[in-house]
Amino acid sequence: MPSPDRNTRLLARAIERAGAILEIDLDAVVANWRLLSERLAHGARCAAVVKADAYGLGMDEVAPALARAGCKTFFVASLDEGLALRSLLPRAQIAILNGLAMGAPAEFAKGGLLPVLNDLGEVREWHRYAQPRGGAPAMLHLDTGLARLGMPAKELPQLAAEPALLHGFKLALILSHLACASEPAHPMNLAQLDLFRRALRLLPRAPASLAASSGIFLGADFHFDLVRAGAALYGVNPLPGRPNPMKQVLHLKAKILQVRDVDRGESVGYGAAHRMERPGRVATIAMGYADGWLRSSSHRGAAVIAGKPAPVIGRISMDLITLDVTGIDPAAVQPGAYVDLLNDRHGVDDVAFAAQTIGYEVLTALGRRCLRIYRGRTR
Repeated sequence: MPSPDRNTRLLARAIERAGAILEIDLDAVVANWRLLSERLAHGARCAAVVKADAYGLGMDEVAPALARAGCKTFFVASLDEGLALRSLLPRAQIAILNGLAMGAPAEFAKGGLLPVLNDLGEVREWHRYAQPRGGAPAMLHLDTGLARLGMPAKELPQLAAEPALLHGFKLALILSHLACASEPAHPMNLAQLDLFRRALRLLPRAPASLAASSGIFLGADFHFDLVRAGAALYGVNPLPGRPNPMKQVLHLKAKILQVRDVDRGESVGYGAAHRMERPGRVATIAMGYADGWLRSSSHRGAAVIAGKPAPVIGRISMDLITLDVTGIDPAAVQPGAYVDLLNDRHGVDDVAFAAQTIGYEVLTALGRRCLRIYRGRTR
C-alpha cells in the first residue's frame, strides 16, 4: 500500500498536470441528506438516489459516505448500477427504477436488488419468479400523472382485482413521482397526491413514497413513509426562484493556459462569433465541452478570478473556453493560475441558467478529464 507521503506526492503531480480540478465535498452531501431528513414528518425516512454515478459525482465515493451517515435505502436506474452499488454496500436496500426491462428476475434476486415494477406485465413476471422462491421483495411504481414510467392508471383496477399477484412476494414500497414538485402552487401536485392516496386504498398495505427532492418541501402530506432525495443532495436548488437551502457540494477550477491582448474589432473563437468592441485581454482556460462544460453557455455566464467575474466570450470549444479578463488585476491572470467555474457563491444552478438548462444536466455532464478530489471527514 502506498505510504501517505507517496500519496501526497502523487496527488501534487496530478494537480500540476491537471487542466481542471473538481473538488467534491462529501461532508456537504451528507449535510444535505441530514437537512432533508430533519424536514420529514411522522417518522418518514430519507433515501438517496445515486443513479448516473451519483449524478456524475462518483457513486463509489458518495454512496458509502451516505451509508456511513445512516442512509439505508438507495435508488439507481439500471441493473448494472445496482450490482456495482451492491459491491459497495452489502447490507443496503437497493432498488432499480427502470424495472425488469433491465434484466432477468434471477439477476435481481442474486444481487439482492429490488426491481421497481412499472406495469402489470412486470408484476406478473416477478410473481411467477418470486412466489415459488419464498417471495423475493420488489417495489411497485404507480403513474399518477407523469406518464413516463409507472403502472398506467387503467391497469390498477386489474391489479386490485387479482390480489394474489401482490401476495406472492413482499411489497417493499409503493411509489409514484410528482411532475411539478418544483412549482409548489401547481395544481398537479394536489391532484397527484389525491390519485396516489386513492390508489393506495386499493392495494395491500405497504410503505409508500411520493416525494423526491422538491416534493419534500411541499409539506408533510407528501412525505408518507419514504422520500427519495436526488439532485438536492448534490447542491441543486429544490426551490427554484427562492434561496437555496442546500449546501454547495462542488468547487470546479480550470487552469489558465494563455493570456493575450486583443484589439478592437478583432474576433475571438470559432466562427468569429465574438468581436471585440474595445481593446481588451483574453484568457484561454483548459475546459471545454469534452469536460462537460456545456456548449450552450457560449457567450453566456462567467468564471470568477480574484473575486471578479470574467465573462465567457466566443464559442466554447472541445477543450477550451475564452474569457474576457479586461480590468482584472494582471497579477491574478497568469498562465498556470486558476479560475473558479463553480464555488460556494456560483453554484450549479447559476451555471445551468447560463447554459439555458437545469442543474441536473450540469452535474451529470461534468467529464472524467477533470481531476477529482474528494474532501470531507466522512471518507
